Amino acid sequence: MSIHETPAAADAHGEKAVQRQSVYVYEAPVRIWHWVNAFAILTLALTGYFIGSPLPSAPGEASANFLMGCIRFIHFAAGQVLVVFLILRVYWAFVGNTHARQIFYVPFWSVHFWKEWLHEVLWYTFLARQPTKYVGHNPLARSTMFLMFTLPLSFMVSTGFALYSEGAGRDSWEYALFGWMFSIWPNSQDIHSHHHLGMWVVLVFTMVHIYVAVRDDIMSRQSIISSMISGVQLFKDGEG
Repeated sequence: MSIHETPAAADAHGEKAVQRQSVYVYEAPVRIWHWVNAFAILTLALTGYFIGSPLPSAPGEASANFLMGCIRFIHFAAGQVLVVFLILRVYWAFVGNTHARQIFYVPFWSVHFWKEWLHEVLWYTFLARQPTKYVGHNPLARSTMFLMFTLPLSFMVSTGFALYSEGAGRDSWEYALFGWMFSIWPNSQDIHSHHHLGMWVVLVFTMVHIYVAVRDDIMSRQSIISSMISGVQLFKDGEG
């Protein structure tokens, strides 16, 4: 992996500008998946909330209103889009660069990984003076994404298709692949409750994820937000 250095230049006052280093980290399929996934999750969360807490009855004849039907259709469509891109994302984890695989496993056997993980905990709790800079995800971000996003997202897909199979029928492919969940929770309302809880896990992760990305852009002097647009991670003080 190459690091490209831009030559130091002078600003308008004649002072030497900060040298910068850039590394191409996130390939186009990873970036496309990230944003499609973000919009799909937002759509699923909004429609899922109203499925769990329906709006008051619409006025007029029932035959003239199909509000909940539209909400459910959007929810199902967004879920299918999410699954298609998740499958493509798993495929890219095998054929893409090393950073494309980071969110799918945690090297728990590595002592060095956990030492770096502890330092990141100290940094994010304002107990360490300086951050350690990483190309890609740092150890704490990597483990958090795996435990709070990759696994919950897989759970949401499984429970979502299991619930969908109730309407599709026992001869549907949804039931063939995900009907086993009813052997764990025979009462489908339990699956509804766990699916609803999973939504909040993903939403809490999303809020923390956005906060940390903005915080690292400011305090760690490395581009996090723009790297998921351009694919390039920029180290603003030249220390990679």
